Amino acid sequence: MTLVDVLPLLMFVALAALLFSGFPVAFVLGGVGLAFATIAIFIDPWLFDWPQFYAIPARIYGAIAENMILTAIPMFVLMGTMLERSGVARDLLNCLQVLMRGVPGGLALSVVLMGTILAATTGIIGASVVMMTLLAMPVMKRQGYSSALASGTIAASGTLGILIPPSIMLIIMADLLSRSVGTLFVAAVIPGFMLAILYMIYVVVVSWLKPDLAPPLDADVGPKTRGALVAMLLRSFVPPIILVLLVLGSILGGLATPTEAASVGAFGAVLLAFVNLVLLPYFHVTEIRMEGQAALEDEALRETETLLGRFWRILNDVVLRSALTNAMIFAIFIGATLFSYVFRQIGGEEVVIHLFDNLGLGPWGILFALMGLVFVLGFFFDWIEITLIVLPVFAPIINGLDFGAHVPQAEVTYWFATLMAINLQTSFLTPPFGFALFYLKAVAPPEVAIKDIYLGIIPFVLLQLVGLAFVLAFPQLVLWLPKLLLD
Repeated sequence: MTLVDVLPLLMFVALAALLFSGFPVAFVLGGVGLAFATIAIFIDPWLFDWPQFYAIPARIYGAIAENMILTAIPMFVLMGTMLERSGVARDLLNCLQVLMRGVPGGLALSVVLMGTILAATTGIIGASVVMMTLLAMPVMKRQGYSSALASGTIAASGTLGILIPPSIMLIIMADLLSRSVGTLFVAAVIPGFMLAILYMIYVVVVSWLKPDLAPPLDADVGPKTRGALVAMLLRSFVPPIILVLLVLGSILGGLATPTEAASVGAFGAVLLAFVNLVLLPYFHVTEIRMEGQAALEDEALRETETLLGRFWRILNDVVLRSALTNAMIFAIFIGATLFSYVFRQIGGEEVVIHLFDNLGLGPWGILFALMGLVFVLGFFFDWIEITLIVLPVFAPIINGLDFGAHVPQAEVTYWFATLMAINLQTSFLTPPFGFALFYLKAVAPPEVAIKDIYLGIIPFVLLQLVGLAFVLAFPQLVLWLPKLLLD
């Protein structure tokens, strides 16, 4: 075996070693790609030559800058960031807590519902986990909730955005697998909501069996009259639900492409923020003025003058945060595109396919091997790194798998992508590098120990694996809705 034969394997070894160095992932991916492209040129010009080397910028530009599918990502990021900063999400969580106060584990159930609604509007996991921790954890601790149950519920619910459309990860997967984003969105709907239901069932059962872990919310919390309750629903619950229906419903109904729906969602989030930060306070001030409360009028007028300024400051902050998040995502895109291009050109695909052929695993063996690999990688790497590294390498293998009557050949890719998305949810929760756990610990009250967080996520990781098993055994959970809506 010559150095040329093992060069793709050495490329993966170098990548794995450098990813643990703490250096930015985008630079590691791009640097390894450039280094091995240079090595290949000097080892064997027939394997990789200078014209191919000079074609790298054009390859990156064509795969990313000219890719219209990826334009949905910045708008979904903007939508999620705006919902977080404008207080819309905070009001929604408070409303859900009141609605769920009579159910066992009502606070935890409201967190799961909140995570589901946020997931159906945007897929920013870090923002969802941090926001729900800041809003819900202090209330749950004051109510006497177990730190483990509270931590596990918040962390797991915050990761639903990776699977429930419109998920940024599904957009990337569809692009890497050359499949329809809309179809993949529709395919992931039932598995995504199935996981949310599994979380809810677990919370209710645990709260019913062990009430001391999740004491009920006080009955006097929230509006005291029916009119006040209706007003709270109209202000805090109905607008986000309408936004979900506009974004997700337009995609599922075939009325808009994911990119078009993303633009509607971004505009809707800005509009909700304007209503929440400007119009509602303005009408409150007007009401005070009409009631003739002169003592409060001057103060109210001064407050009115600051409303637009506050909205403008928040909008600027949201745009800046969104730009930084998108810069990080697209920098990793560039590095991963460079890495995968060089890997293919030096024969990496042939090496991987040949390796799996020699193992003689068969379609099911290959599928379980890939799922196991993704699960293990989730202990150490983020979903975006795993997706951008694994999918381009294994896409030819996936497209060639034949499961007979269990899954039609033409639909294997959508089934596999959904399985991988469910599997990748665990990467946010599994130590030592579960990013949702870091987000939660960073903003949780001091009395929430890291041991409580680790204990809390175990049942939810098991529930995610149960959901994965369901989709493995019953592929119609993925395939039925696309056939119903899109055929």
